[in-house]
Amino acid sequence: MSKIGKKPIALPQGVTLDVSGSIVTAKGPKGELSYTLPVGVTVTVAESRVMVSHAEDVRGGNIVWGLARALINNMLIGVSEGFKEVLEFQGVGYKAVPKGKDLELSLGYSHPITVSAPEGITFTVEKNTITISGIDKEKVGHIAAFIRAQRPPEPYKGHGIRYADEVIKRKAGKKAATAA
Repeated sequence: MSKIGKKPIALPQGVTLDVSGSIVTAKGPKGELSYTLPVGVTVTVAESRVMVSHAEDVRGGNIVWGLARALINNMLIGVSEGFKEVLEFQGVGYKAVPKGKDLELSLGYSHPITVSAPEGITFTVEKNTITISGIDKEKVGHIAAFIRAQRPPEPYKGHGIRYADEVIKRKAGKKAATAA
């Protein structure tokens, strides 16, 4: 039994959830998202609660039951509030410049790196922070991970791109090792 799958989902105000066959569509003030349910998983909407259940006789239905509930919950949060990821960058000459819908990064390489924004993703840049926002949690996280991978933080001076809440363990370096 899935502990997550059993929990009901509260339907946020101003959000509608339509279930037609195996396709679940959420509409809200931020936009619209859809998800195809796996075989053996059913969704029922009653009043302002959404219940996800699985069929006992379908093989593998209980395996993806909790996953389906979590993805539907993320859809409802996305269309009502949206998701955002904040990245910080540190380094001499590092900068990020929004160019239309795209983002141009100068990270110490001989060439600038251009990151194209997928549909529904927006970039905002302030000083040394990049904010990625959108309604699809998977896309926001994927783009944030892609940008971070262009110049991961290094442990000696801390140069690179990191998540705002990420803690980098700093290393002492050669000088501290010889002084002891």
